[in-house]
Amino acid sequence: MTTKKTGLNPAAVLSMVGQGYYSERTAGARNVINTALEMVSQALAETPATETLRLADYGAADGGTSRGMWSNLLSGLRAAGDHREVEMIYTDLASNDFSTLFRMMQGFAGDPAEAYQKNLDHVYVHGCGTGFHQQLMASNSLNLGFSATAMHYVSEKPCELTSHVHMVGALAEEQQQFRDQAAKDWERILLARAAELIPGGRFICFNFGIDENGHFLGHTGGIHMFDQFDRHWKALRDQGTISDEEYTRATFTQHYRTMDEFLAPFSHPDSAVSKAGLRVRSSHSVMTPCPYRTAFDQSNGAMSAAEYAKTLIPTMRSWSETVFTTALDQRAPDEAMAIVDAFYQAYEDDVAANPDGHAMDYVHLVLDIEKAR
Repeated sequence: MTTKKTGLNPAAVLSMVGQGYYSERTAGARNVINTALEMVSQALAETPATETLRLADYGAADGGTSRGMWSNLLSGLRAAGDHREVEMIYTDLASNDFSTLFRMMQGFAGDPAEAYQKNLDHVYVHGCGTGFHQQLMASNSLNLGFSATAMHYVSEKPCELTSHVHMVGALAEEQQQFRDQAAKDWERILLARAAELIPGGRFICFNFGIDENGHFLGHTGGIHMFDQFDRHWKALRDQGTISDEEYTRATFTQHYRTMDEFLAPFSHPDSAVSKAGLRVRSSHSVMTPCPYRTAFDQSNGAMSAAEYAKTLIPTMRSWSETVFTTALDQRAPDEAMAIVDAFYQAYEDDVAANPDGHAMDYVHLVLDIEKAR
């Protein structure tokens, strides 16, 4: 069993597929964020008034999944008579497709009605190409931070997994290494946000995790998505298409925390996070049905299983592809992509042959965190 840290550049295995592919094919993530509007609006209304309003979207990818929520939020502020200058800071890794993000905000891509930088006065959009595990802006300067579907990524792989591609199916010892890494990272994330927030500022996060029923992304009672990833990747190894090393290198740099893990840093008044002034105002879990499965079920047979498979697999691919391409980075790019295409095609063929149980329901653990005034 390997316990060696990988030394890989995290940006190589964490980035989403670019050029708008991610947000165009992740309707579920967009649906989740849109439900956050009321919660974010209320939190912002409760923060202290400042001359300039500074907001941050952590791990925003190309910005497309959250753009509607922010557009509605800022339009609502303007309609209510709040004409403060707004600084909007989008953060992600340096490998992120910031070009698409900026084009979306200025109305050159996506729905122009949501291009709030163009449609509203005195709104200034910035990008930060640094990971959210560290402080990203000046101390005591942020009114509200938001993150959705991002902070399950750990800052580095504590080990390669030897018998599965994701920690949810890993050996107990390997799971513990991911759990330990995630605990350190979560404390770092919280302390960085504590430094950035103004007194009374808020941090709202919708994190992938394991809910009170043991459910998580792609595993809510049907077929286990990560087991399917592993089965098809393992089949490529067993038939000799990929090597043993390439199999193990396809380890997702992710940990799905439980609510107990999320709340642990706040559990004692002498903890570093508590001393930094953070407290949890509320926490809960939410399950969002897979929109592609819903469309298939509601089509009453008008959509074929093959057509459904062609909508489901791309949403999975939009955030997982780089895991598998990075595992093959010693090969020629065309050769590696051909293998990855075959991998996703095998999964698509499975769904087309029998769609029963295949879906990607979203499971989020939601926290509303406040910095003491």
